[in-house]
Amino acid sequence: MPADPSSGFAGEPLAPSAGSHQRSAAAHPARASATSAVEVRRSSRRRRTVSAYREGDRTIVLIPARMSEAEERRWVGVMLDKLAAQENKRVLGDTELAERAVRLSAQYFDGRARPVSVRWVTNQNTRWGSCTPAEGSIRLSHRLQGMPEYVVDYVLLHELAHLLVPGHGPGFWRLLEAYPRTERARGYLEGVVAADRLPHLPAAREE
Repeated sequence: MPADPSSGFAGEPLAPSAGSHQRSAAAHPARASATSAVEVRRSSRRRRTVSAYREGDRTIVLIPARMSEAEERRWVGVMLDKLAAQENKRVLGDTELAERAVRLSAQYFDGRARPVSVRWVTNQNTRWGSCTPAEGSIRLSHRLQGMPEYVVDYVLLHELAHLLVPGHGPGFWRLLEAYPRTERARGYLEGVVAADRLPHLPAAREE
């Protein structure tokens, strides 16, 4: 499963503003369960980085002033997921990963996808996962470790689906429609790829 690159600032840009302004983003309660509110701070001095941190019972998300409303919503979601993953970091071992794959196959594919081996690898830097149907083997990139569980589950299901359907034709995507978080997981991974392509300044709380 390739990590397709995408631009984090592809939406329509806003007009530059002088200084920064704030807004409350309380429309994200499901992702911000550990906090009571999300506050987005836009800054004209912030050009190409997005960051987030906890401040008491709030989550502060820092974004460039020119970011579009659609990109703001997307990045708030990505950064909330990243914070949650960091705070609840738990890496599955290969055995647990294989057991998880079996459970996912039973839940979404009626147990028809039966991998022989499922393991983490450190040599996949351009793919999130890969599958060799002839061998029944699935490999997940170590870069997924620490990401939200629903994202890891999506990549596992993606590779399990390849045990049943080669390629990425309509039949393949119909299989993944059974997983309700497919689009959210894909958006998260696209956001991670976009963030990795941006230069990050040393100041974590730059405004």
